[in-house]
Amino acid sequence: MTTNLQQPRSLPASAIPDGCLPWDGEQARRWSGALPPRWVPVRLRPAAVVALVPAAGALAGGLALSGGVRGWVAAGVALQLLWAVVRPEAVPVAAPALVVVVLVQGDALAWAVRAAVVAGLVVLWVAAVLRLVARRRQREAARAAAGGVTGALPDGGARLGRGKFLVWVGAVPLVAGAVLVGSGGWELADDRQAASAVGWFVAGLGVTVLLSAALGRGRAAGLRREPVPVLRVLMRVNKDIDTEVYAADDLEAVRPLFIVATSVLDEDEGEGEKGSEDGEGEAEGSGEDCDEGGDEGGDEEMQELLDRLDHDQAGPLREAVLYGLPYDGAEVQLLIAAGELDESPVVERSSGPVRPLTEGAVRRRIAGEKRAVADEARRREAVEDLAGRLRGQGAVEVRRWRAGWSDWLTVALGVGWVLVLFVSESGLWRYVFGALLGFAVAAMVPRRLAWQVTADREGLWFNGLGGPRQLVWDDVRAVECKGAELRIGSRGSLLGAWSVSTLRWRRLERKLGLVHPYDRVATEITAMWQDPAARPAGVSDERQRGRALWPLAVLVGLGWVAVMVWG
Repeated sequence: MTTNLQQPRSLPASAIPDGCLPWDGEQARRWSGALPPRWVPVRLRPAAVVALVPAAGALAGGLALSGGVRGWVAAGVALQLLWAVVRPEAVPVAAPALVVVVLVQGDALAWAVRAAVVAGLVVLWVAAVLRLVARRRQREAARAAAGGVTGALPDGGARLGRGKFLVWVGAVPLVAGAVLVGSGGWELADDRQAASAVGWFVAGLGVTVLLSAALGRGRAAGLRREPVPVLRVLMRVNKDIDTEVYAADDLEAVRPLFIVATSVLDEDEGEGEKGSEDGEGEAEGSGEDCDEGGDEGGDEEMQELLDRLDHDQAGPLREAVLYGLPYDGAEVQLLIAAGELDESPVVERSSGPVRPLTEGAVRRRIAGEKRAVADEARRREAVEDLAGRLRGQGAVEVRRWRAGWSDWLTVALGVGWVLVLFVSESGLWRYVFGALLGFAVAAMVPRRLAWQVTADREGLWFNGLGGPRQLVWDDVRAVECKGAELRIGSRGSLLGAWSVSTLRWRRLERKLGLVHPYDRVATEITAMWQDPAARPAGVSDERQRGRALWPLAVLVGLGWVAVMVWG
């Protein structure tokens, strides 16, 4: 959200289809009003969806282990929880079938288990149906806003690539789950029913991804069958590099209507008008000059994007033409105003489904942005104050920051939770998955326990598994403490971004007036980065830069093996 009126970058009149109407605020409110009730999950944050997968897997194992539900039935019930969020199209068919299966098992299941499972499936079925009904209302509202004006897709019949990557992604868990269920590997497990449920659930995840690939590709191909409704809108790229679409008269970018992941159509993929304008003309130009100019422009655009991402800033507002009826789960195309006046409009195709924003999501978004602005103001004031105090102090050779109580607590809670999952188990679940997880534990825990940042006159040093690495001050691009992560971004360095994360509760910190150690570290490093006079005066030696963490990783790995074997 912005608070100032913006002049969006304009589309040339020749790029707008004849008679194309603007999607104004009144029509947009009708479209948003067609969304299902607030309790129906329309769009969850990616982190919430990721967390939902292991939660659903645990539900499948729990139903089979404690509830006496057959493995494939338990997996199917758990998958409905996931499908209600990401693939509601499958729930109206699968949920009633599972209800029948659960009811006909008779005395095999306790009445409390049957009642709870059936009630949960009914709620998920209602939520999915409400989402599908809302989609129809959204299509009707968008069609009415378009006023019957249609246009041919701007991609010029380019090759359709939607869904191909998801096919390969979905095949992996599908095959893995089928192998785990069908092989004798589960014979090692103490409870075959729970292990079978997990195997079926993994295979179901593959089916989910494959279904997403099929639906996405089918809807993208459906746009090509005939001219599609068109609407004039505003858009911008948000800090997650997704496209936000606004009403044509929302010049303050207050209320995004929906978010959709998009990919820019390559010039080599396009055919017809776009290819004849850009492709042949550029090929006949001076090759060396064109390459240098293109590289320079591309570097500037990439640097601008990286700077926006480092500062959590959205891109500029641009005019665009929306092709296709937008609704929850739809596929669309956009013809977008270019960044420069002398450049041709850009064609972008959806690489993911349309995700509408509910009124509640918009309110939370605005409140979060207001908190972020206040936090940034406090941070800048703290940086300026600290820089002044550092300049007034005597010369300091080096400064160092190390892992502290919050990092150690995070590691203790994480390792404890993992051990609860594996120590009480046996067979394949314990030894195979435990071994795979052990590699991740050995690689991640040492850094969480013993990270160190050293600042000297030349730059920053970060310890790691292979030893310390340097980031000179001129290559620092950003220093921020965002959420639970402390991150230092680099420019033109092989180090890349350095980051650590920990558990924290920002709301409680604000209420009690506490300053988290990560915030303090970010403030001090920012003050030194922005003000050379506040930097240390000396050059650190090898001892001050921190030791390599690989010996600690070996000890952690050996300890994990001991717990898996004798725990």
